Amino acid sequence: MAIEVGTKAPEFELKDNHGRTVRLADFRGEKNVVLLFYPFAFTGVCTGELRELRDNLPVFVNDDTELLAVSNDSIHTLRVFGDQEELEFPLLSDFWPHGAASRAYGVFDEEKGCAVRGTFVIDKEGVVRWTVVNALSDARDLRDYVKALEAL
Repeated sequence: MAIEVGTKAPEFELKDNHGRTVRLADFRGEKNVVLLFYPFAFTGVCTGELRELRDNLPVFVNDDTELLAVSNDSIHTLRVFGDQEELEFPLLSDFWPHGAASRAYGVFDEEKGCAVRGTFVIDKEGVVRWTVVNALSDARDLRDYVKALEAL
């Protein structure tokens, strides 16, 4: 069960596709965060979703907002994926301990060994203000993220 709106967002510390450490706390008091969990790099629906975000990046990466995309892939896989798809936002690896961040947000599928499509809009104080969770095969609607950010 995914965490609910109004809940304090669980902290995490993950490596990005360039080996840098990224903490949710790094954005507290500075930026709203769109935290997007996706199953795996190089899969059709995931690639399509991330390309759409890439093509609309100024909405999600600006002075007020940061986009963080999390999968259970290794940082090495994410590096190649990010380079290939020209993704200019952090791709965070929830590889080890396997799925720890995904589990904390309630979006880890134990049977499949990966995160489902969970998205959380977190305000500058670290509180979840909007969320949606889709099945592995169901792409999310980018317009929903935009509306959630506009409401902050």
